Amino acid sequence: MDKKHKFDLHYFLNDASFENWAKGLNNNDVSYWNSWIQNNPEHLETVHNAKSIITGINFNQDYPSNIDVDHALSKVLDKIDIDDSSTKKMKKVRSLNTVLFSTAAAVLLILISYSSITYFNEHSTTVHKTNYGEIIDLKLPDGTSVVLNGNSEISYDNDNPRLLNLKGEAYFKVKPIPSTNAKFWVITNDLKVEVLGTQFHVNTRKQKTNVVLDEGSIHLEFKNGEVAKMIPGEMVSFSNESKKLLHKRVNIETPYALWRGGTYAFNEIPLKDVMTNLELTYGLEVQYSAENLKEIPISGGIPNQNLNICIAAIEKATGTRIINKGKILRVQENPIY
Repeated sequence: MDKKHKFDLHYFLNDASFENWAKGLNNNDVSYWNSWIQNNPEHLETVHNAKSIITGINFNQDYPSNIDVDHALSKVLDKIDIDDSSTKKMKKVRSLNTVLFSTAAAVLLILISYSSITYFNEHSTTVHKTNYGEIIDLKLPDGTSVVLNGNSEISYDNDNPRLLNLKGEAYFKVKPIPSTNAKFWVITNDLKVEVLGTQFHVNTRKQKTNVVLDEGSIHLEFKNGEVAKMIPGEMVSFSNESKKLLHKRVNIETPYALWRGGTYAFNEIPLKDVMTNLELTYGLEVQYSAENLKEIPISGGIPNQNLNICIAAIEKATGTRIINKGKILRVQENPIY
């Protein structure tokens, strides 16, 4: 391999030998790339992103264990040699003004970043809000865990954190309180979810609310006055605008909330529906050079916390070319295919 090459994501995705290594198809390629990665740890993140895209196209994908991830990370950290004496000398060269400016800038950046996630208003209400493409893990005052997807928001009165409003998408693991049997409510524009302690997924996008129950049981109160009870493995979809109600069993092996781990999961879904997720999560507009491109089926796990990686994965899975210009994604046929 020539050093003149730029070892970016595009390079690895288009290298046949690398693809063999990612899929474990050729012993020579596997041996070569294992050695190359060990000697080039600075490319480890890009290598793993490329491998995730290549292997992620298979819907039933295997994820690395935490032990494997920690082991790979430790190898990289061991190769990083920080000279404390050099660092101290560099700090002495800095002027006082530079240090003060850097510190002030860092503090300001932290405050700006934090304000985009959590803030309190004059009515003692807490609001957690995510930016486009951002996923955050929250722990509510009562011990309930919430994973909030990109471009989403939850809010609650500080006096009653077990009654909250949701816009966007979130996964809840409600902590039960047996001593008081205190209930927990999630309110959307379409319905109210009432629970004691359980795990469930709520999506309020596309002018409707989808609820998928993983564990426990919940009651739903719809804006039209109807009520429903859910058991694990069921999905309810309701739109207060169209009054359409769908209550059905779903495949428990289909990971509806897999986005919590930074991955979209699709099983024979039209490309137009996949791109809708990007529109809502990243605040984008998608255009198509031809209508037939919208119906290309896609199955697989697509990384969702980096827009460029997400686009590259979709391109590889569908054989299309996606041009990113500002807030517009244009999907067109790829002349290479």
